[in-house]
Amino acid sequence: MTVPTTETPRRVRRREETTRLFAEISEATDDATRDRLRDEVVVVNLELARTLAGRYRNRGVPIEDLEQVASLALVQAVRRFEPAPERDFLSYAVPTIRGELRKHFRDLGWIVRPPRRIQENQSRVVAAFEERTRTGEPRTAADVAAVLGISVEDVDEAMRAQGCFHASSLDLPVGQDSTTTVADTLVRDSTAETEAAETRAQLEPMIRCLRERDRLIIRMRYVEDWTQQEIAEAIGVTQMQVSRLLRRILRDLREMTPAS
Repeated sequence: MTVPTTETPRRVRRREETTRLFAEISEATDDATRDRLRDEVVVVNLELARTLAGRYRNRGVPIEDLEQVASLALVQAVRRFEPAPERDFLSYAVPTIRGELRKHFRDLGWIVRPPRRIQENQSRVVAAFEERTRTGEPRTAADVAAVLGISVEDVDEAMRAQGCFHASSLDLPVGQDSTTTVADTLVRDSTAETEAAETRAQLEPMIRCLRERDRLIIRMRYVEDWTQQEIAEAIGVTQMQVSRLLRRILRDLREMTPAS
């Protein structure tokens, strides 16, 4: 098997060592030997698992947890892989590890949980942005949309969802040169007003995850108090369509609400 010339010497050695170990596994005559050799395959490829986990660093899940998920996925890949001519272990292991990382990230990494379609698109979109074009240039939203077969609006929506991974601290200043914190802006004199402020603080990251038109509709209806007919005329649809849009947006927001 010819190794691509773009691989580093370390990757070449890892691939060759992995191939040799799987050949020995195929020839082993007892379970103890096979288990020992599989353990060696895991050790040889641990750096790969950690590298894949590192791509999700600083996104709301501790890197130690991600490395543990990646390592476990590597062990599972080693156990399940069946060597065959022209079948490369790394081509099997990398998607397996990446899939487990994305599943873990999608299920546990959200402070505010967007609708499922956004969760599923988000990891794919981020991964697509991390890859360069053939000319080495960063990908645009249009590039990513074409690669994944989704709309540019879906790409933008998925990228906005990254704000759902982190909770903002109440001690953060409200402006670059301000000494007033977020906590200072919360009303303390009235229980009702305080609850309203807390509700707005909870809703803000959820609304940030919505599409641009959805955010516009929410603002017109619930902040500026427009009627459904006025919204319909402004965005060029019927009043009935606005009613359906509002129901769908509110449903999306309910899905994002953390379980109490």
